[in-house]
Amino acid sequence: MTQNTAARRPEATRASTLGRIRPVNALPIAIIHLVALSAIWVGWSWAAVWTAVALFWIRMFVITAFYHRYFSHRTFKTHRVTQFLFALLGTSTAQRSPLWWAAHHREHHRHSDQEPDPHSPGWRGALWSHTGWFLTDEAKQTNWRAIPDWKKFPELVWLDRYHLVGPLGLAALLALFGWALSMWMPALHTSALQLTVWGFGVSTTALYHATFTVNSIAHMVGTQRFDTGDDSRNNWFLALITLGEGWHNNHHYCPGAVRQGFYWWEYDPTYWMLRVMSALGLVWDFNPVPDHVYQAAAKHTRAQQIAGAS
Repeated sequence: MTQNTAARRPEATRASTLGRIRPVNALPIAIIHLVALSAIWVGWSWAAVWTAVALFWIRMFVITAFYHRYFSHRTFKTHRVTQFLFALLGTSTAQRSPLWWAAHHREHHRHSDQEPDPHSPGWRGALWSHTGWFLTDEAKQTNWRAIPDWKKFPELVWLDRYHLVGPLGLAALLALFGWALSMWMPALHTSALQLTVWGFGVSTTALYHATFTVNSIAHMVGTQRFDTGDDSRNNWFLALITLGEGWHNNHHYCPGAVRQGFYWWEYDPTYWMLRVMSALGLVWDFNPVPDHVYQAAAKHTRAQQIAGAS
């Protein structure tokens, strides 16, 4: 742990500030984990496994590109219809609405690794930052003061209220699709239950923990290119499993940039796919990485080279 988070409030004050986890709030995520675990009993098929893999990466892109880079940081622009469709698809991740997500994420940047950062591992531990923080009554609420730019869209406000339409709708579609495959393509050896367990339960559980690593591990393990005043780290492995979100120190130094891998060798497929969408006219007006950021990065590299040579 760095000196940035060395000074903390007493434990009693921290607990009262953050609130307590309530079992009823943990029930939905627990059920999804149990659905994933039931894969032991429903078995597997290649159809079910590839459905889970596809839905993991598709929904990871929606989280990284839209929930994070668009709704939280507004690093590019898009059509209102596209905005809503990706917001709706994002709710299928069972990570609540993009407005709830963006509001909490903006608070994270505003108070990174200091009170009242909602999910800093530095002042309540890795497990809290990974999972516990959103299971309190306080965290369930959407902080409308943090997102005045989004509450003017009635369709997004509606989706914030009815965010369960996404995960329930996805589970229903998977059950229907699995039933259809069992009837018309029995050689695939899948079923409504199996496809739902893998496509929703296994895929969503994996998506949960890959996403949550950015809150926990990316503030604990990795390198720091920039002095951001917090514990954000660059972690190449997390970039692999989150489509480029592992360049977290980069991101905290310049949160308004559309790309988080600042160089071609920093794996950031979210940015690459946004470039494809831009070519199709679906998104535009990307916020670039400013020149002064690259100058600061070059200064850091020179300092490392000098230190290594001495």
